[in-house]
Amino acid sequence: MARNRKRPGKVRTKRNNRREPLLLSTMAPEDYNVRPDEVMSIACPDCRTWRRIMGTYDLKIREHCISGKVAEGTEHTLCPGSNQAVIVDIDVRRWQVRQDRLLREAMPQDNRRAAQQFYKPLPAPAVPVSRITAEVTLEGARQSYLAHRKGCIRCVGGQHCLDGGPLARRFVLALQQDPARREAEREAVRQAHRQERARLGFRAAQWDMYGTTVEAANNQCRKRESDTLSEFRGPGLPMLPQDVTAYDRRQAELGKQYGRKRPAPSAT
Repeated sequence: MARNRKRPGKVRTKRNNRREPLLLSTMAPEDYNVRPDEVMSIACPDCRTWRRIMGTYDLKIREHCISGKVAEGTEHTLCPGSNQAVIVDIDVRRWQVRQDRLLREAMPQDNRRAAQQFYKPLPAPAVPVSRITAEVTLEGARQSYLAHRKGCIRCVGGQHCLDGGPLARRFVLALQQDPARREAEREAVRQAHRQERARLGFRAAQWDMYGTTVEAANNQCRKRESDTLSEFRGPGLPMLPQDVTAYDRRQAELGKQYGRKRPAPSAT
């Protein structure tokens, strides 16, 4: 049996079936195979059998018969689709990607599943209470030690288990540090009170320094009655400049500057 070679077949004739060239874009994507690493083949449009595409540049469907089985004494009938010219007018790479996706989707689920199974890792065991590093208070250490001692059968008298020993030492350490901690808290409260008193004293000193002026200004804010003139209006309000000579000189200079400016051209 001849091996199906990957190199393109040799076209031994220049004849064709005198039909219009067959465009692959007009056919269903599953009716032809143009993978670069495989022999190109196509389903004949006439007999619907898979046939090889011959040639390198001038592509044609290989000459074949309508049926491979005939009655004894009769001749084979040549298929009209033999020597049909074929034109590859598609994007081969895009077609190959689409065909690969269709093959994966059609594959059974058991075959698509990975050979190696990945399981969710088990959570780490909880850290014992004796190893938890958190803020230690006297009441918290006492409750932890008593709760452990109540449920542990090894902690009897002055004897402790591996977990009860650290809890007992933590409770004793909290007892020793509790007076200093309470004194530090009281000192922090006293410091906060001193800062608040200093802030209020500074504010009072500011009012003592500027309070009279501000109070006098506030007292002058009185309600104005309707139909009355303001103190900033009337015959007593000065209308002339303080230095009349300097004012006249400045006005004369401004007049000369305006006179030297060119007049704007009129639109005529």
